[in-house]
Amino acid sequence: MDDARRTTPTWARYALLVLGTAAMLFAVGGRWDIPVAAWIFPVLLLRFARTGRAWSAALWILLANIAAAMFWVYESAMGFNVVIIAGAVGLSALQTLPFLLDRLLVGRLRPWMSVLTFPAAVAGSEFLITLLSPFGTAYGSLTVTQYGDLPLLQVTSITGSYGVGFLIAWSASVIARFWERPSWRSARGGGVYVAVLTAVVLGGGARLAFSPGGGATVRIAGVSPGREVTEALHAALGRVPGGRREVAAAPPSALRPAMTAVEDDLLATTRREAEAGAKIVVWPEEGVKTLEPDEPAAITRARQEARRSGVYLEIGLGVYSTAAPAYGRDETVFIGPDGRVLWTYQKAHPIPGSETFTPGDGRVPVVDTPYGRIANVICYDADFPDLMRVRADIMLVPAHDWREYGRAHTEKAALRAIEGGYALVRQDSEGLSAVFDDQGRVLAATDYFTTDRQTMVAYVPTRGVTTVYDLVGDAFAWLCLLAVAALTVLGLVRPAKRR
Repeated sequence: MDDARRTTPTWARYALLVLGTAAMLFAVGGRWDIPVAAWIFPVLLLRFARTGRAWSAALWILLANIAAAMFWVYESAMGFNVVIIAGAVGLSALQTLPFLLDRLLVGRLRPWMSVLTFPAAVAGSEFLITLLSPFGTAYGSLTVTQYGDLPLLQVTSITGSYGVGFLIAWSASVIARFWERPSWRSARGGGVYVAVLTAVVLGGGARLAFSPGGGATVRIAGVSPGREVTEALHAALGRVPGGRREVAAAPPSALRPAMTAVEDDLLATTRREAEAGAKIVVWPEEGVKTLEPDEPAAITRARQEARRSGVYLEIGLGVYSTAAPAYGRDETVFIGPDGRVLWTYQKAHPIPGSETFTPGDGRVPVVDTPYGRIANVICYDADFPDLMRVRADIMLVPAHDWREYGRAHTEKAALRAIEGGYALVRQDSEGLSAVFDDQGRVLAATDYFTTDRQTMVAYVPTRGVTTVYDLVGDAFAWLCLLAVAALTVLGLVRPAKRR
């Protein structure tokens, strides 16, 4: 890389860094994402790294990644705390490794090997984030920036979410090589990439166009409590100083009327939607907030309503308890038309730095019904692909977000539908609710902040499909990690070439 350093002015190098960092701010999986920015920033930062010394370039790119992570926290209104900041720095360090490996190995490997080092490392780092961090794909996945590009996203049914990140990084590697050494050989490598990307997009388009349709559907209603009773409950909880422990210990008379009003609203809406033809009704995460002594009565009322209306009813419960250390539970209860409780599920991945619930065991419940195999996770659980690899036809995802993050979070969940080959129903009490089919198409959607009636209705296919990803799991990601290890060893034993 000596020639590149000599021929690239210092001002040009740092212009690459600034422009690359600016582009990366809009490719972090937040509400201000610009899809093309995810294809631009790796090119600029890769070029910056290759025209400077390895460790100083890595330090600057680490700072750029930290800036992008902090921007994501800001635009998502997460709130800064020690856990969030430490997590952002850790993730940024992992995201910097592909740039460092590329810089160290590009002069030691054959051209075709060096071109594949960066994309394999990017896909591998995204996979490691889901394995090693408590953030899943909430942050650090390039794939989520491409929401809406359904032909491209179909590749996730084979590779998982890591395939799109690989393709984006491969594009950057090909462009950076041609930028560095314009030649017929470099152009030929670009032609191979274009052929692969074209095959992926055409294959995804064919999957969308020729997928079997016209099968059986079931009417599903997602219902959230009305704005008036929701705001009254927020006000009642706000009058109790402290957290969940203090709420649990507060006089029941101060909270029970507002909690009961929300529950009554949900039960009445459930009855209305059942009369309109819904066979499955889904409440949002913590749709009913209840004191622990009142939980059995809340479940009993829901069972009675399911029996009366003849529907499958999933209720979300936020339970306030005086028992340390969690002081409560975040759970769902799925009830059959006969009033039987078919499962009780506790959230497996509480949000780090925000939720103190004791995690559930992570066993995703599945039950056979006349409307297919129905499964369930809660909100943030859907950011963990391994947890979501379930043989199901319909996945229910009750959720509770907020204005700045609800839409982005629901869009991320669409990837799980494509990977798993099932329809996904995400009922979000203070965000964007949506239903996706097994190819990521939106069947219905409603935004809490733009509509007065908090109800979403969709006719959902009752039969999913078996995907390659469902069968082989994270094989592609593991292959990328193995490739990175092999290329690193090979690069270490080969002498560096002056370029």
